[in-house]
Amino acid sequence: MDPPAAKRSRGYPAGPEEGDAGAGAVRGRGRPEALLDLSAKRVAESWAFEQVEERFSRVPEPVQKRIVFWSFPRSEREICMYSSLGYQSPEGEHDARVPFTRGLHLLQSGAVDRVLQVGFHLSGNIREPGGPGEPERLYHVSISFDRCKITSVSCGCDNRDLFYCAHVVALSLYRIRHARQVELRLPISETLSQMNRDQLQKFVQYLISAHHTEVLPTAQRLADEILLLGSEINLVHGAPDPTAGAGIEDANCWHLDEEQIQEQVKQLLSNGGYYGASQQLRSMFCKVREMLRMRDSNGARMLILMTEQFLQDPRLALWQQQGAGMTDKCRQLWDELGALWVCVVLSPHCKPEERASWLQLLGKWDKLDVCPLEEGNYSFDRPSLQPTMALSPGPEEEEEMVAAGSRHTVFGRALQAGSLHWSDTHLQRILASDCYGPSLTGHVGSDKPTFDPQGRPLWLGEPFPTACARVDTLRAHGYPRQALRLAGAIVNTLRLQRRHQLESYKQQKKELLQKGSTCITNTEGWVGHPLDPIGCLCRALLEACRLEEETLALYPDSGPEKRKVAYQHVPVPGSPGESYLALALEVTLLGLGQQRALPEGLYAQDKVVRNEEQLLTLLEEVELDERLVQVLRKQAGLLLEGGPFSGFGEVLFRESVPMHTCARYLFTALLPHDPDLAYRLALRAMRLPVLETALPAGEPHPNPLDSVLSNRFPRWFILGHLETRQCELASSMLTAAKGDPKWLHAVLASIQQNIHSPSLLFKLAQDACKTATPASAPPDTTLLGIALELGLQVMRMTLSTMTWRRREMVRWLVSCATEIGPQALMNIMQNWYSLFTPVEAATIVAVTGTTHATLLRLQLDTPRREELWACARTLALQCAMKDPQNCALPALTLCEKNHAAFEAAYQIVLDAAAGGLGHAHLFTVARYMEHRGLPLRAYKLATLALAQLSIAFNQDSHPAVNDVLWACSLSHSLGRHELSAIVPLIIRSIHCAPMLSDILRRWTLSAPGLGPLGARRAAKPLGTDRAPLCQLLDAAVAAYINTSHSRLTHISPRHYGDFIEFLGKARETFLLAPDGHLQFAQFLENLKQTYKGKKKLMLLVRERFG
Repeated sequence: MDPPAAKRSRGYPAGPEEGDAGAGAVRGRGRPEALLDLSAKRVAESWAFEQVEERFSRVPEPVQKRIVFWSFPRSEREICMYSSLGYQSPEGEHDARVPFTRGLHLLQSGAVDRVLQVGFHLSGNIREPGGPGEPERLYHVSISFDRCKITSVSCGCDNRDLFYCAHVVALSLYRIRHARQVELRLPISETLSQMNRDQLQKFVQYLISAHHTEVLPTAQRLADEILLLGSEINLVHGAPDPTAGAGIEDANCWHLDEEQIQEQVKQLLSNGGYYGASQQLRSMFCKVREMLRMRDSNGARMLILMTEQFLQDPRLALWQQQGAGMTDKCRQLWDELGALWVCVVLSPHCKPEERASWLQLLGKWDKLDVCPLEEGNYSFDRPSLQPTMALSPGPEEEEEMVAAGSRHTVFGRALQAGSLHWSDTHLQRILASDCYGPSLTGHVGSDKPTFDPQGRPLWLGEPFPTACARVDTLRAHGYPRQALRLAGAIVNTLRLQRRHQLESYKQQKKELLQKGSTCITNTEGWVGHPLDPIGCLCRALLEACRLEEETLALYPDSGPEKRKVAYQHVPVPGSPGESYLALALEVTLLGLGQQRALPEGLYAQDKVVRNEEQLLTLLEEVELDERLVQVLRKQAGLLLEGGPFSGFGEVLFRESVPMHTCARYLFTALLPHDPDLAYRLALRAMRLPVLETALPAGEPHPNPLDSVLSNRFPRWFILGHLETRQCELASSMLTAAKGDPKWLHAVLASIQQNIHSPSLLFKLAQDACKTATPASAPPDTTLLGIALELGLQVMRMTLSTMTWRRREMVRWLVSCATEIGPQALMNIMQNWYSLFTPVEAATIVAVTGTTHATLLRLQLDTPRREELWACARTLALQCAMKDPQNCALPALTLCEKNHAAFEAAYQIVLDAAAGGLGHAHLFTVARYMEHRGLPLRAYKLATLALAQLSIAFNQDSHPAVNDVLWACSLSHSLGRHELSAIVPLIIRSIHCAPMLSDILRRWTLSAPGLGPLGARRAAKPLGTDRAPLCQLLDAAVAAYINTSHSRLTHISPRHYGDFIEFLGKARETFLLAPDGHLQFAQFLENLKQTYKGKKKLMLLVRERFG
């Protein structure tokens, strides 16, 4: 295949034939180049100098000099390629870290001097300024070259890097730009041959004298060997000359430091977790592509070195042992590596022996246990592109396809590419001409159609991804025109195939629609495919339409902002009215809209999403004009009518990839031009069939908050991401439909039917409410109503499966209803049972709905305000009846201002007490009643609470202690009658001696009824010798006696002190009785007799109490 015409990239310094002082300046302006120079150029490019000397017995010195002159590289493009990660920025914003940029600065600052070319060897000095306070540094640089390629470099800076150092760059650029100023000598062997014996001896002696410390031992050794007649050096004719160029058998390639490449890749892989390491490895992949584009054999050589280091990554064996998958970043790098090998192996101009050696290496790597496998269930033997396609393969065929699958590594595609060739006559004619058609040729010897009905060439006979890999390979190897021609033929084939698919679908449409489901027509999708077929086609077509050549940044993530790419329509030869830009848009939408099954595996599914976003990013760079809008409309219509072949078709396969992201792009693009089509397309794309048909009839629905549902759908690892994209599409439609009730209700219906995640529905409701209530404009009531309806749906979905966000959701719903008006607020209060729990309704809905801020916001008149209050009170009473334990107090609080409602709430509490309402809640309500100034009701509730309470002898710190003391204080303040009534309850419920003693002492401090809440009924405090306190004293004494015996049963010596203190408190209580002293003495005597075995304890008792 003929190489394309050379074209100098913008941003490069002038080449040899464009510079005013370069090698090309040897001829005057307007004067033809000398025949000697023309001939010398051709010889210098393709012949080793040894070959010239063997071919001609005598080569005149002027001819030798011109060949040597023209053997140095003439273009700066290669120098740049070997001294930077990418191309230079066209604005001259060069990165100072890049060797090419630094070398250019050194050249321009006059740092290059003493340049000498001796044969095929160039040397010179580079003076580099030192840093602040540092002296100038001098570097000696040597460069060997052959056939317009630099074959070795040496520099005093000892730079160890992938690329040439700045000093080598400066000397090389000096030689290219100022070729005539370089002193040129023939190879040193030619000069030596002109000397006689005396001259040679003088030359050698002077050389040794000038460098005796370095070369004297070597000179003596060589002299000894030459004087020895039988030595090896005397058996060889002639002597080596490092300035005489390469030999015939020597490889002719640019100098590449293999050791440094291996070391660099190894180091970057060891830092694989860092973003910068991945970026640098990608830059090295880009360098390989750049070399391939320049037809540089080092491209494949560098890729081999990188691959070997990738396979030696110790993490591969570790991941395999642990059964864990590699990281996403590492997986992406392996994918790029595999795709690059496909481009290398499929090269249209490589030699058969080169391809055989590559395939041998790939085969060896493919068999390694650590070699990563290709992710996803993509086939290696899919059917070829055909003009027609059946609706779907039968189940038997699908089973055979799966069964045929075997172990496929990332190199499997490259190995498969080894069997492909470029010798097909029809293919060669497609690549050779823009005007290839049926009129130019007859039958090409194939039973496949070669042209579509319009006479445009087709490319059939191999799988679509493989055909697109050919396009990528042609671009990678520097054949952009040929890549464009083949891309056009593939697009023609896709169009013809889709036309036949639509015809096939029309014949079976009625049957499929009645059935309501379909088998998948594409078990493997084109988006996310390892060969990225849609991306290859799209980039090839877009590349032809760029207004100017865009160059890659040296460090893409550290440079200035990327400039927006500008495209123009470039007509397609032989297809009037069509442009490559329109084809790029068409083929990308065709791939994105393909109905396809989701691949297996987390990474493969993630790659589908990532590839889809990459393609849409490419499309978003294209500015839509009227011509492209027409393409959009047509493709959108075809996608809607595509049936089972389109992801937008009426019938979907259950596990097909959703179209949400693609639909969002189409919706946004079409909305200004054809709103009806935009909404129809986006509404059709809202489906997520895997969730719609996942649950068998009658099976309980899982927790709707688990949006990913990973336990039910282990294959759909990215389901959460897909649901988020679905939500974004719905949000875009809601925002766009503001002010249009027809589409708003259509979007609402679609959301309610297709979105199953409450959290996403809530987000949609919030977004809709925010959009409907702008700060500087009146609210959109329809959109607000939709926001409320979505909020109500969320409430219903999450009512039985509580979530930590419920309180936020309830508050938002009340706020949204308030924005709409009082009727909406009252509606949610009246229908609270199906939306809220009693606690939410009583503590949030009723309270928030009647706050001062809410009432001000609603601006209600008195009757309407009272209506809202009545609704809230009714809600609170219903909640109290439903859940008195948690809602009684909120209901009482809300009903304070309405006597009837308050009485009803109080009665609910009394009824609930009989039904088992706990003492803690009763005490809480009782305290509330006391605070409200209703002591008798508080007393009533306190007695009900005490009736349910039981505090054991050892529960000194019972949580109800304070409540009991409060209840006793309340009864004492009310009077003797109430105190007498509560004493039996105290005695029955409390068995803790210190508590009983404490209550007794409190009651003896003042007369009953003298408290702030009671009327004065008694003149002096009650005595403990009369009722009702005598019963309480007896109970306290009995409690001390029982507790003492209980504690002594299992007492340990370390608790003796505590027990003595306990007896001291008991004595204080005993002494409150008239005969207390005697009772306590009898009690102690009983203890001494009963527990006389505890001698130490009894001794302590005698010491303290006698």
